[in-house]
Amino acid sequence: MKRRKTRQVRAGKVAIGGSAPVSVQSMLCAPARDVAANVEQARRLEQAGCEIVRVAVPDMDTVRLIPVLKEAVSMPVVADIHFDWRLALESAAAGVDKIRINPGNIGGDERVKAVAEACAARGIPIRIGVNGGSLEKPFLEKYGRATPQALVDSALYHAALLERYDFHDIVLSLKASDVPTMVEAYRLAAAACEYPLHLGVTEAGTERMGLVKSAVGLGALLMEGIGDTVRVSLTADPVREVRAAKDILTACGLRNEGAQLISCPTCGRTRIDIIGLAAKVEPLLASVKTPMKVAVMGCAVNGPGEARDADVGIAGGDGIGLLFKKGVVLRRVPESELLDALMAEVRAMDEQNRKDSEQQA
Repeated sequence: MKRRKTRQVRAGKVAIGGSAPVSVQSMLCAPARDVAANVEQARRLEQAGCEIVRVAVPDMDTVRLIPVLKEAVSMPVVADIHFDWRLALESAAAGVDKIRINPGNIGGDERVKAVAEACAARGIPIRIGVNGGSLEKPFLEKYGRATPQALVDSALYHAALLERYDFHDIVLSLKASDVPTMVEAYRLAAAACEYPLHLGVTEAGTERMGLVKSAVGLGALLMEGIGDTVRVSLTADPVREVRAAKDILTACGLRNEGAQLISCPTCGRTRIDIIGLAAKVEPLLASVKTPMKVAVMGCAVNGPGEARDADVGIAGGDGIGLLFKKGVVLRRVPESELLDALMAEVRAMDEQNRKDSEQQA
């Protein structure tokens, strides 16, 4: 697909915008003063594939988290700051890779100038985060509610405050909990400026509904080429946010890493517990690094043909199943051995790919 052209900024080692891949973000939710808990959570997020991590910095004492986190993980650290411009200055001095702040909320021109100059001197980009639930009073009075245009006007107003001091390393986000509002706001912003956009449905909910809303909102924009970083906001363990974001990017054709499960929805022809089998296969694929499609099909008659695009797969029968590659049957396998046969083939392919990559390097 054709991606929207944007300026490019860098948060530490991660490029955002331009021709850079869409990156996955999450946010630490451990108590801000609990250093050990934040470090542990950050490490789990990085292991899950998180590429940028945000941490709340509500007061001066929590600025100390920044250097500790940078020592613990290799992904860029973003300081989430509200209202207090001094926290932005201290976070910049502490080595943070990116700052999330709204310039219009930190005071007069001199404060905005001080933050812009501190970030410019250290190559630190600023994310302006507009939220439908906390839109400023002037925009609410003008539009009556948090409309898509109101969100865009707010974001561009904050950006203009930084532009006044020749600061342009800006990322915009225009989040709303209402998916149609969020989608339209990002579309308008994409047409109005060249800044990179961080996508997210805010306050999306618990894992079930949050995943649905995020997949719809992020997916719609990503398929239009809009979006440079993403966060799936869930009232859940943030590791689940990362996994969901990667799955959304994969579904949109923007990621090609690890194993992707293909499984049929079952029908009256199914003679094995395809639901149970697919549920066992999915977590086993989490450790696979090689890009591949793995199929779990319920019908030995049609399964190999229907899943001929899969790199490897199994199809159930009446006590006997089939192991196949690219639609070609390799052998018949007793139903009780189907799972083991499939995973042995997957692991062999993964290991061979690793060896080939090492030889090429």
